[in-house]
Amino acid sequence: MELIEICRRAKEAKYKVQDLTTKEKNKALLKVADGLIKDTKTILDANNADYEEGKLSGMHQGMLDRLKLDEKRIEAMAEGIREVCALEDPIGEVMESFKRPNGLKISKVRVPLGVIGIIYESRPNVTADAFALTFKAGNAVILKGGSDAINSNIAITNSIRNSLRSLNIEPDAVQLIENTDRQVTTKFMQMNDYVDVLIPRGSAGLIRAVVENSTIPVIETGTGNCHIYVDKDADFEKAIPIIVNAKTQRIGVCNAAESLIVHKDIKDSFLPLFEKAMKEHSVEIRADKESIENLDGAVPATEDDFYKEYLDYIISVKTVSDVDEAIDHINKYNTGHSESIITENKDAAKKFLKRVDAACVYVNASTRFTDGFEFGFGAEIGISTQKLHARGPMGLKELTSYKYQITGNGQIR
Repeated sequence: MELIEICRRAKEAKYKVQDLTTKEKNKALLKVADGLIKDTKTILDANNADYEEGKLSGMHQGMLDRLKLDEKRIEAMAEGIREVCALEDPIGEVMESFKRPNGLKISKVRVPLGVIGIIYESRPNVTADAFALTFKAGNAVILKGGSDAINSNIAITNSIRNSLRSLNIEPDAVQLIENTDRQVTTKFMQMNDYVDVLIPRGSAGLIRAVVENSTIPVIETGTGNCHIYVDKDADFEKAIPIIVNAKTQRIGVCNAAESLIVHKDIKDSFLPLFEKAMKEHSVEIRADKESIENLDGAVPATEDDFYKEYLDYIISVKTVSDVDEAIDHINKYNTGHSESIITENKDAAKKFLKRVDAACVYVNASTRFTDGFEFGFGAEIGISTQKLHARGPMGLKELTSYKYQITGNGQIR
């Protein structure tokens, strides 16, 4: 009954949120950003309780990194909200308009999705990001975070709701399901009478569970088995820093590189440089038999390694004969997230951009840029690896639908 009441209130709230003007939404977002900074101590105390519990339960280091908040990360959350505030409001945009021979005027107009449900794990910053984007796009949101971040999520949600309440804006624009029972999560996936869209963010297991159990339409965000291919015409001075950044800057994120592919013509000269850089960051290398002869400290890679999203200080290595084999390898093992080629050869780059099947494809840049903030979206609701409705970093426009508005003058059919 508690879950149904949350969903019912969200359905009522969505109409109130849709009535807000851009000015009112922006004022609320700025208030929320300031409120998070003001409530930093309360949020950090709650997060510390989650973090200590995570350590006691043996949580993986990559997941602990996702869970941990500090003053800098809370400031980044607030700044992300301010960035969303500064973005153009998509609601009401006339996407297309035309007039029929019978005089009917038809306009295709961007509108909110309605009630958005988000199920996510370990990352309390998602609570703030999800609210900002869904709210600016005119939606109400129901959040279902993981039990490992429950205290953090409660503190952040309470801060947001208090800020909305202070402006006489419906606080049920954002609600958190605090019950951590998995049966409640499963039941939430079936609230299609109230929830218009469901977005999962987290592990492959979570995403699969949502896709298999939901009766609500799902926008699928995927895991990131991301590759970097170093072509025979690569600039090594570009390649090494890019790989180091993509692999080690943050290990527990979906846009981190998990696999290196190298052209056979440069493996003898490049792989020792690569291994030296990886050793400086304590990264374990798992290599195929063609690569391992150039790597003193590597261990043999298995077939499973090439499918693996490690979220750890581990990287797989594969040697290929040309760019075509690199593309084939990526399209076999990747998850459709982010892929990069390092090359000075324009033809190889063009072929890679055209043929690699992924949401984001890079030339001479780190996969770590696959991010709503880095793309100028302010924040993101997730990285969609599917092909319907949304793909890649999902910003404001990806949280809208459209409707046709038709104006006539007495026409009948």
